[in-house]
Amino acid sequence: MAGRLFHFSVAVIATSVMCASASAQWLTLRSGKIPRTPDGKPNLSARAPRTTDGKPDLSGIWSVHEEGKGPPKYALDLAADLPGKLVPLQPWAQALVDERQANLGKDYPASRCLPPGVPNLTMAPHPFKIVQTEGLVVILYEALTTYRQIFTDGRGLPRDPNPNWMGYSVGHWEGGTFVVRSAGFNDMTWLDVAGHPNTEALQVTERFRRRDFGHMDIEITINDSRAYTRPWTVTVPALLLPDTELLEFVCNENEKDQPHLVGK
Repeated sequence: MAGRLFHFSVAVIATSVMCASASAQWLTLRSGKIPRTPDGKPNLSARAPRTTDGKPDLSGIWSVHEEGKGPPKYALDLAADLPGKLVPLQPWAQALVDERQANLGKDYPASRCLPPGVPNLTMAPHPFKIVQTEGLVVILYEALTTYRQIFTDGRGLPRDPNPNWMGYSVGHWEGGTFVVRSAGFNDMTWLDVAGHPNTEALQVTERFRRRDFGHMDIEITINDSRAYTRPWTVTVPALLLPDTELLEFVCNENEKDQPHLVGK
């Protein structure tokens, strides 16, 4: 498995994500489009770029996880910043979370090289690349070499979608905020390693706001009436990774984790 070497565990959940250092590729890369301080370092506090039509340009390589600052807490638990880490679970969903934790997260999709879904994949300790074009925004995830297409050409979400791992996404702008609505997910993904579930009724709304050149806030609202008693919202920060590129991540290549997974 290629990627950025990382291992994390919590009291009742243990999983591993394999990867390599962010500096393992294009060591001498130096982008001419990045504003810099007098000493040549990227100026992440500079003004956010804009497209020719005046909209904020979200393009770049981003990461919710800051290397060297501990485990990727939002991947472990999307509700990490909520009071008591509590979310409004339906009783059956709470029982499923308890079961998954008792099983040490053995059935976590990514442990079998399956996409963990939205917004889980954004929280991984791997960067993602936003490519913003007219009519379409693409997110390329290093983790599991997965992608999302977010259509901004005015179309709506499909009325009768074929449920899939990453769902269907459409986006529009509200001032300087890019609003993404996603639906059409299957019920095999997890919202996080903690085991928060979703059903095919899941709708995810993400609001991307680039504060300056190197910092972006992502507000995420989970709306799944079959699994939760009401919608709930979290906000996570993303950091721009300058002067680097995505690495290839082939999960099934030389995969040796599955025989060692433990749980009931």
